[in-house]
Amino acid sequence: MDYSQIITIDPGKRSGKPCIRGLRITVYDVLGYMAAGMSQEEILADFPDLTEADIRACLAFAADGERRFEIVTS
Repeated sequence: MDYSQIITIDPGKRSGKPCIRGLRITVYDVLGYMAAGMSQEEILADFPDLTEADIRACLAFAADGERRFEIVTS
């Protein structure tokens, strides 16, 4: 998924953390809610400005970051 049109980074908003479509909801907020056990439906009900595509974009953003993670051993 190309999340580049959904996930935005603005230094003046939420201290430059990745946000969803310029809203004040961060990728980390959504991932944290999911990690805590909230369903997609519960998140969408609590945050009516979000869409299913927004949540998929958060997951894609996290997966992309994980793909770039590398362990260096000495």
